[in-house]
Amino acid sequence: MDTKKIPWLMLPLSLLCFSLESHVSFGADTISFNQSLSGDGTIVSASGVFELGFFRPGNSSNYYIGMWYKQASQPNTVWVANREKPVGDVNSSVLKIYGGNLVLFDESELPIWSTNVSSTNSTSVVAVLLDDGNLVLREGPNSSTMLWQSFDHPADTWLPGMKLSFDKRTNQSRSFTSWKSQEDPAPGLFSIEIDPSQIDQIIFLWNRSQRYWSSGTWDEQTNSFSFLPEFRTLYLYNISYRHVSNENESYFTYSFDYSFAISRSSIDASGQFKAMLMLTNSGKWSLFFSQPRQQCDVYGYCGAFSNCNEKSTQFCNCLTDFQPASQKEWDQQLYTGGCVRQAKLQCGNDSVGNGRGDQFLESRMTTFPTNPQTVTTDSIKECKSTCLNNCSCTAYAYDESIGCSIWIGDLLNMKQLGEDDAKGKSTLHIRIAEFSNPKNKKGPIIVAVIVSVSAGVALLGGNVLSLLDNRLNGNVDIEELYRICTVACWCIQDDEIHRPSMSQIVQILEGVVEVSLPPIPRFLLIDTTLSLCSESQSTL
Repeated sequence: MDTKKIPWLMLPLSLLCFSLESHVSFGADTISFNQSLSGDGTIVSASGVFELGFFRPGNSSNYYIGMWYKQASQPNTVWVANREKPVGDVNSSVLKIYGGNLVLFDESELPIWSTNVSSTNSTSVVAVLLDDGNLVLREGPNSSTMLWQSFDHPADTWLPGMKLSFDKRTNQSRSFTSWKSQEDPAPGLFSIEIDPSQIDQIIFLWNRSQRYWSSGTWDEQTNSFSFLPEFRTLYLYNISYRHVSNENESYFTYSFDYSFAISRSSIDASGQFKAMLMLTNSGKWSLFFSQPRQQCDVYGYCGAFSNCNEKSTQFCNCLTDFQPASQKEWDQQLYTGGCVRQAKLQCGNDSVGNGRGDQFLESRMTTFPTNPQTVTTDSIKECKSTCLNNCSCTAYAYDESIGCSIWIGDLLNMKQLGEDDAKGKSTLHIRIAEFSNPKNKKGPIIVAVIVSVSAGVALLGGNVLSLLDNRLNGNVDIEELYRICTVACWCIQDDEIHRPSMSQIVQILEGVVEVSLPPIPRFLLIDTTLSLCSESQSTL
């Protein structure tokens, strides 16, 4: 016998000798004891509605075990197993039945997620992905006994058939929690749950503590919530909500007809709850319901030291002397991380020892932050002193009728006001750092003043084109140039209260807010040519 042919003769034998663990075949809906899921392998529900496998959100380098609608394009992840413990290498990570549980092992062969149940027969247990998006663990392939289900461990998405429930025996709620960001499915700041004090209504929470939205109580007669009469028309979308209350639990659930479309409802990383439909073969999600309706009504949507403006192209803007805590997140239009100071405060900061104290920036065009503390004082001067002497105090306001209010820690939930809304409102004084080295600030300040004066002279003198670089050859939007010069002239007003804030400047430059011709600053009146201009006493 030719020995060179022996390996070829042995090949069929080797193909018959599978290892005890094989990979799940594509399209199967079950993971059995001798199978595993890794790499690009997936399981698909019997009718091809849902798919489960490894996925990577956005530009993240991390991978997770997740579930999504098979016929819809990503991102449409509806459930994540290892939300807080990602893996880095999907080819070396394995999801398999182990010890009677469905267990995810990372690239170091360490278990990082498990269904964590007790099973009498660890070799017969199977995990099955159902057509309703429920991943279940059963005692065997032909068993109806369910040991565990993903519906009891929701992420951010409420699928038809899922329960939003409150356990009356333990006083515990089963909630849906947003992702931390578009690239991180770890539990975020926003959640949905049943109100423990009113178990027939749904509430939205920020940081599991601050309520910012309520559905109102459920009405069995109209099948809708008292604050959501539009629920009465959901039958048009083949959606039907139901409330059940018994001695053990109170829960809401809903049903949906999958024959013509697919549906998903979720709370996103920005705190809005959105319900969407995708018609069969359309490939596009359509939003048919969202709450709160106004993005600025989401508590903490803009994070700390920022204000929210529904009329601006960018909803959130940092307060003056603050900057985004994460520019990357702001570029993704995720603002909940808020803003941080550009310079450290003097108070309580031994590393900044130049003998100068903190100062306060006046803000008239924003609502007051939430959670003020009332302090007994006799004057605004005393109110300011009280805040200044408390290193944790970040703002104060004084009103003759209300008295002194101070804010401790982060300033949250501020909204930009319109000019009419701001009339008669008390001023908010926000604590900021004085320049740590004034000498280094003189150059930019002088340049800014010179530019503003030049713009003011050109505007009031009627020749804004004189400011243009000759190389532009007059190729400029005159209206935009006029707006820039107008803002610059407002910035050099004699009275400080007439000067716009940074957020106002942004709005004016974007054309969101219209502004009139400013009064002529006193120091410009020395030019006789300017004295012919209108001296309107309008204010910004």
